[in-house]
Amino acid sequence: MSAAATTVTALTPAEEVIAAVDAVIDEHLQTTAARMAEISPVTDELIDPIRAFSAKGKRIRALITWWGYELAGGTDAANSGIAHTAAGVELLHAAALIHDDIIDDSETRRGQPAVHTYFRAMHRDRDWTGDAVLFGDGAAIIAGDLCLSLSEELFSASALAASATAEAVRRHNDFRRDVMVGQYLDIRLQAAPVAGDELLPRAYEVLTYKSAKYSVEQPLLLGAALAGADTALLSALSDFGLPLGRAFQLRDDELGVFGDPDVTGKPAGDDLRQGKKTVLIGLTLQALSNGDDASADQADWLMRRLGQPDLSLDELQQMKDLIGSCGALEKFEAEIDAQLTSAHQGLDALAAHGISDAAREQLAQYALLLTRRSA
Repeated sequence: MSAAATTVTALTPAEEVIAAVDAVIDEHLQTTAARMAEISPVTDELIDPIRAFSAKGKRIRALITWWGYELAGGTDAANSGIAHTAAGVELLHAAALIHDDIIDDSETRRGQPAVHTYFRAMHRDRDWTGDAVLFGDGAAIIAGDLCLSLSEELFSASALAASATAEAVRRHNDFRRDVMVGQYLDIRLQAAPVAGDELLPRAYEVLTYKSAKYSVEQPLLLGAALAGADTALLSALSDFGLPLGRAFQLRDDELGVFGDPDVTGKPAGDDLRQGKKTVLIGLTLQALSNGDDASADQADWLMRRLGQPDLSLDELQQMKDLIGSCGALEKFEAEIDAQLTSAHQGLDALAAHGISDAAREQLAQYALLLTRRSA
């Protein structure tokens, strides 16, 4: 069992965690804005889009960090400093998304202009000199870097930081490093030639490091490590968190193709427009490779047109129809179910570590929320 030998009876309700994390983020951004204003009054132009962007987050990683702390027997969570750690995780996530949108040239995020789009529009609206795109992208890179800095400030300010074990520090470092590695693997997969039979395992590699570990497993382990979890509990939490993270990102990939833009806050078929070589695309190519010459022609067309700037709405719909008709979407949904089943098996095993039925039920319900969502 972890550092705490008593049973973990229940986890703090999600709405209470989110409210506490929101309060920390709001306060820290206000303090930062005041300090930056001492340098120049124009710095509000930098903090305002960060504030608006952060306010739209679902706080998934923050919640999981907090719950990881409680699952390892962490007590008095409201006063422990875990809220600052969780808020730092959220600002790390904001940084990753801001930079990701620049890389993908995504115009929207969370139902509003992406941060670089916001800065491009500001440049144009004010009729400034120079290139609006270069200014917008540069300003957004700075905004993302600022979020990284603020994330570190919050982690350092947490009361838990002073007593953090070497394991907790390592988990924090792994968290930050792996998402950057995953991001590079992603852009490399989109750019470098890849054989059809290599695409699926490479896409899974990207999914694991860019999102699955970073979205669920690593926040869970970070929170648990800060509470002094032992190796056995950390391993058990990983058995739950990693497959859940994979199922979460697989659902995200499905929404990137078939999601309703009014719900997702992203353009229809955004992943197809951007040429994302996801697990869904890998399964489609795999299904088509087992067919006849016509299927081979369809696979060739898909890879030639995927991500092309002149991709038409008709072609976009043809791609969606092809993914559905070849059986890839059915296999994809089965893979989500398989990962969710693995997560539930890991969840059941947590009973041996003193995690109560009630706490495991909270986690099970949240797992369903993450994998049965529409946004």
